Amino acid sequence: MLTSQRKQLILEALKRDGQVVAKTLSVEFDVSEDTIRRDLRELAAEGQLQRVHGGALPASAAVVDLAGREQIESASKAAIGRAAAGMIARGQIAFVDGGTTAVQMVRHLPLDLRATIVTHSPSVAVALANHAELEVVMIGGRLFRHSMVNVGAAAIEALSHIRADLYFMGVTGVHPQAGLSTGDREEAYVKRALVEHAAETVVLASAEKLNAASPYKIADVTAAGTIVVERNTAEALTAPFDALGITIVRA
Repeated sequence: MLTSQRKQLILEALKRDGQVVAKTLSVEFDVSEDTIRRDLRELAAEGQLQRVHGGALPASAAVVDLAGREQIESASKAAIGRAAAGMIARGQIAFVDGGTTAVQMVRHLPLDLRATIVTHSPSVAVALANHAELEVVMIGGRLFRHSMVNVGAAAIEALSHIRADLYFMGVTGVHPQAGLSTGDREEAYVKRALVEHAAETVVLASAEKLNAASPYKIADVTAAGTIVVERNTAEALTAPFDALGITIVRA
């Protein structure tokens, strides 16, 4: 069997089963585990999968640049954002992450809502310019242009002095075993700190992020109390999270 054929079969198995195990593949294809591991390394380098100990998981499709992400299912992201916006009550303090879904979310906040939004995203802050009743607190730091968020030690230090009622998290991967993940190390640190300083974490997850993984883990998936998904998301995608006691909100 040609290497290209074997790789294609690996990707088909990954799509069908949601994960692949190197040892199982080596038996199936009658090749060494080293050969399979090389295949997985090369496929991971191409962005086709995310390697994990002993095998691989689907790679998140949500790792393109900001302009590319803005084109991904914008109507679905607007619906998720609308549902999330309705969770903020008068007088609450909410952390709002960066990303295109977070921007959609704050655009749906009522203009007369009196609450405090804390964000490390310049895009989110600008989207709230006309919400005169909202107090908007910007967390500073080094601008990570891929996601248009501020990261680094300064950001983590600033947010460590705030206790929020809710944290609306954007991710690139939501997986029952691999947890909540993203594609940048420093961004993962900031998200982890936001989880630790919020009473409840709400994950905003369009379909391409579910049961997928990215290189940098933020936290176990159970750090999320709620996951907001598109209304027509397949039950098979959400069932593993429901089984863990996480509330699934269909937007």
